[in-house]
This record gives sequence, structure tokens and C-alpha cells, in this order.
Amino acid sequence: MWHQTRITELLGIRYPIVQGPMGGNFSTPALLAAVSNAGGLGSFGAYTLSPEEIIETNKLIKAKTDRPYNINLWVSDVDDRLNGYSAESLEKVKALFKPYYDELGIPLPALDTTIPSKFLQQVEAVLAIRPAVFSFVFGIPPQAILEECRRLGIKTIGAATTLDEALALEAAKVDAIVATGFEAGGHRPSFLRPAHDSLTGTFALVQQLKAKLHTPIIAAGGIADGRGIAAALTLGADAAQLGTAFLATDESGAIPLHRAKLFSEETKYTVLTKSLTGRMGRMIRNRISESINYATEVLPFPLQSKLTGPLRTAAIEQGKTDMISFWSGQNAVNLKHNKAGELMAALIAEVGNDQGAIFA
Repeated sequence: MWHQTRITELLGIRYPIVQGPMGGNFSTPALLAAVSNAGGLGSFGAYTLSPEEIIETNKLIKAKTDRPYNINLWVSDVDDRLNGYSAESLEKVKALFKPYYDELGIPLPALDTTIPSKFLQQVEAVLAIRPAVFSFVFGIPPQAILEECRRLGIKTIGAATTLDEALALEAAKVDAIVATGFEAGGHRPSFLRPAHDSLTGTFALVQQLKAKLHTPIIAAGGIADGRGIAAALTLGADAAQLGTAFLATDESGAIPLHRAKLFSEETKYTVLTKSLTGRMGRMIRNRISESINYATEVLPFPLQSKLTGPLRTAAIEQGKTDMISFWSGQNAVNLKHNKAGELMAALIAEVGNDQGAIFA
């Protein structure tokens, strides 16, 4: 049967369908539960949450599902180059964004370059709540953390954008690896080389990993329907992860305007940019991404997010849609479903097609 794979056996789920763990308030307990209750793996991107918020969010999740689910964190949640970042560079970037602030009639924010990492404290909360799965991006946690996960029975999943990253994850003995192609929406979670040097496509990356690894593989990037899932499984993946398709549903934390954009013609035009957060991510192009190209220096992550946050809020309030950043993968042109449960049912039916193949 198509839905019986190493991933379903490993994670105790019925179908090899993973909801992408979207951070920045895009994940919700309702979305996670809809996917997990339908037999997939629901996920919650928690990298912006405090340890206390993670624990409280977990209580909300537990009230909605008793099925396996995933909590996701960022191993590297503060750029190294933020250490000793010069005031001169900070003012230069602020000046670059000042015209947008002036247009919206709001002041530039005061920024503090001292931003401590939350990762180790967040991990303590994850270990305390013991989700079925702990996934992570932008690196590999220390071995002591991975060993504690094994002791507690928490399965670990790391993200790779290159074969070298996947080999490093396998050497660390993670339980599964997400092969993240450059088609994916949101941040590009590279960690061995810069993101702009790690742009392998999903299906090429899956085949590279399948040829060299023993660890189960989850394909991610540009997969939005049953045909994409079937193709990923055919090429050797043990599951498929979908982000944008779930982001477009009513259960996600995306604002209504963002969800509407994902069903519009504008999804034909996505770009890789670091203008929003300081790290490369894929979103629907807008005036800012077009004006501030990738080569332009912006602030390190997450300081750039703190610079653009007020800009986004004011742009939403004033209806300046050409200044709002909308995350999206490359394959959102054929999205159909507004409800996560309906999306899951459609995915299962499309891949299953009675005999487990849809190659027509």
C-alpha cells in the first residue's frame, strides 16, 4: 500500500503526509490537529515562542488531538554576524528602509543589536512536553539533546538543503531527514554553506539522498497535491511535506489577505529574498523585494525582522499590499482547498486512487 512507508511506521501515523512547521504565528493548534487527526503529521513552528509559551501551546494542542505531532525549533536563531555589528552598518540599512517608513507615516524603530538565542531554553520546554516528534532547521542540536530525545522516545527530524547537510544529519543519528528543495516557501534552512550556494531542487535532492543515505527521507518544496506526493514517493522519499497548501487554509495563522493572495495569480511570481528577515526565504514578490535585491546588505537575523515588523503592521493597516511580504512556495498556482481537513482528504484520495498510484 502506498501509505505504508518507513515514515508512517517510524512516527505512528497513517499517511506519509507532513504539514510543514511554519513559524512566525503561521502555525496553530487547530491546523496541527486537523492534519494529525486525519492521519498525517501535524506540526507547530515554535521558534518565536518563549519556553512558557511552548508549554501553554502544547496544552491547547493536547486538547485538540491525541495523535502524534511535531514541534519545530531553529537551532541557529541568531546570526553570528550580529555579534559586534557596527552602528554605522545599522544606520546604513535603516536609511535604506526609511522611505518606506516615511510613506506609511511611521517612525523607524529603535533597534538593539543584543539579541540572545532562545534555542537551549526552548529545547528544555520541548523535552518537558515530550511531543512524538521534535524537528529542527538551521543546524544540528548538540548530541546531548539528541540523546535525551532518544531516551524519552521523541523522534528527531532535521532539515537538509544539500547532500552534505543530509550526511551530517545522518552522522548525528537523527531519525529522519527533510530534503528541502529551493522551491519551498519560507526560509531556506541551509547550515553548512550560505543559502544562495544551496539551491538544489526537491526531486534532485531526494534522489541524491536516496542514493547515499539509509535514513528515511521526507521530500519538501513545490509539493502541493497528490500528484506531487506520488512523484516524491516514486523517487524514493518516504513521505512528503507540504507548507504553502496548508498555509492557505482557514486553520492557519496567516491573515485573510495572505490566504487570499495564495489563491491569486500573483503566486506565479515568487522570489528568493532576504529583505524581510535577513535570511533567504521565498515569498510572493513585492515592491520591497524588487527594490532591495539579494546582493544588498540588510541586517542580520533576527534584527532585520525587528526592523521590518512595524513596516509590515502599518502596511497591513493601511492596505499597502505592495509593501507586505507574503510567504509562498513556487507551486501555489493550483491550490483549491480552504479547509485543512478537506485538503487532507483530497491528498489521500489523489495519491490513493484505489490502487496507490496516479500516473495518468
